[in-house]
Amino acid sequence: MAKIRHIAIKSDDPIKLAQFYEDTMDMKVILRRPTGAIYMTDGYMNVALLPVRDGGKPGIDHFGFEVDSIDDVAGRLKEHGHPAPKIRPNNPPYAEQRAVDPDGNYFDLSEHGFQDEQYQEDRAARGDSGGKVKEPV
Repeated sequence: MAKIRHIAIKSDDPIKLAQFYEDTMDMKVILRRPTGAIYMTDGYMNVALLPVRDGGKPGIDHFGFEVDSIDDVAGRLKEHGHPAPKIRPNNPPYAEQRAVDPDGNYFDLSEHGFQDEQYQEDRAARGDSGGKVKEPV
């Protein structure tokens, strides 16, 4: 069964927002990226605070599921007439692939979860691509 374990929020000030969640919800910063993104956790859920870019607006950007098999999810998407998930561009540390629902909402898929950093080269070294689809979304 897929479990929602990740939410990404676009913010005009990710540092200020991270401080808010740290102060009020006892969340912990687990990663700061050179892009300005800050990843936090409560030990169960991963929250990515992403800087607003290119005229975007603050708010929910996407969410992510931890799944047993991305290939199984891809098969179910295809079976129901939806596009297969695709490899994430920019080598994100948590999600291997991304798909889109019928309303156009993006969702990430991860077999390894959203608590530990793991990059494409880590998966490649183990011979694990996080599924078989190769085109970026």
